[in-house]
Amino acid sequence: MGVRTFKGGVHPFDGKRFTRDLPIKEILPKGDLVFPLSQHIGAPAQPIVKKGDTVLKGQKIAEAGGFVSSPIYSSVSGIVKAIEPRRVATGDLVNSIIIESDDQFNEVEYEKVDDYTKLSNEEIINKIKEAGIVGMGGAGFPTHVKLSPKDPDKIEYIIANCAECEPYLTSDYRRMIENTKELIGGMKIILKLFKNATGILGIEDNKLEAIEKIHELVAKEDKLEVCQLITKYPQGGERQLIYATTGRKINSKMLPADAGCIVDNVETIIAIYRAVTKGKPVMKRISTVSGDAVKNPGNFKYSMGMSYADLIEEAGGFVCEPEKIISGGPMMGFSMFSLDIPMTKTSSSILCFKEDIVSKVDTRACINCGRCVEVCPEQLIPSRLHKFADQGREAKFEKWNGLECIECGSCTYVCPSRRQVAQSIKTMKKNILAKKRKNNK
Repeated sequence: MGVRTFKGGVHPFDGKRFTRDLPIKEILPKGDLVFPLSQHIGAPAQPIVKKGDTVLKGQKIAEAGGFVSSPIYSSVSGIVKAIEPRRVATGDLVNSIIIESDDQFNEVEYEKVDDYTKLSNEEIINKIKEAGIVGMGGAGFPTHVKLSPKDPDKIEYIIANCAECEPYLTSDYRRMIENTKELIGGMKIILKLFKNATGILGIEDNKLEAIEKIHELVAKEDKLEVCQLITKYPQGGERQLIYATTGRKINSKMLPADAGCIVDNVETIIAIYRAVTKGKPVMKRISTVSGDAVKNPGNFKYSMGMSYADLIEEAGGFVCEPEKIISGGPMMGFSMFSLDIPMTKTSSSILCFKEDIVSKVDTRACINCGRCVEVCPEQLIPSRLHKFADQGREAKFEKWNGLECIECGSCTYVCPSRRQVAQSIKTMKKNILAKKRKNNK
């Protein structure tokens, strides 16, 4: 399979050179850890511990609150101090379990499996569900739900999202380099669930070392292949990745399964391998700390419940007080209001910059240049949708397919007038979808 891509997209400064060659460094948690009960799409988890309880590392502290939900496990041993609302990265107050670590890390025993091929599909999916695995590329959709489509026989492609197209982020790249066998092992486990599927690992061509290393391991595999992708943002978007690797298209009314595809990111696939073969639940993940305000950028393995402040401390602190702190990537991440916020299953990075460049630009009138149309990966007309959004014209916004926007921010990035195109469209989408949910109740 040759180098593939999609129509549209942009080429922002990638900033990956700051951390791409730095090995993963593990951080030991200390003090109080905060475990929000909503770290995923769907119903919040329900606590099964109470204040004063002693817990072990790897012990389940909250069970899934429904089918579309996910359990939560303690990443330390210690005492449950409280169950109370705490702020999360989005600014919301979320009911959380607070555990004071005893710094002993006494751990439960895990149920290992020497040969997963002897497990039934139901047993594998149950292990994935019980391990608390969700989509760790950002959305946090419970993985056991994704791996339970209505008709498994119609799934033809399992796609590993190895693109990592967001600038500055290199945590997935380090996983591909340092945990290659676990990534391939996780893909094989997923493929066991779908007898008619082929596995594709979609990797951008700025990650040649990862491409070579993974290709070497899958060269003799009948159902696994590497698809080299052109380096371009948003190459890792679900719709763009599916089109680039298979030529199939989906829209907002479809799931990837409707096109015979299932997409999971690197961190999620490795978590599947560890859950099924080693019996280990999700307690840790890799996060990139970068930006010109950080003293020692790097890729860190953190324990769930630690704060963003802990990560910054491990990176040597700030060289100066940053004007901008972003959770996630600079294109689709969001600004942080505090570092005293717990990190969760979907915390992929924290970026700290000396200057808030975006807030200092002057917005001017649209000059109808059409650049936003050229780069839109969904082939929309962002300038027009932006106008409808600002005028509150919901019917027009829907008629011009505004709900198909994937909120990648490419239109805002290229706008010579520095207009907040994507932000207006995102707000209008949110309002329309909220009304639709209310009307459907």
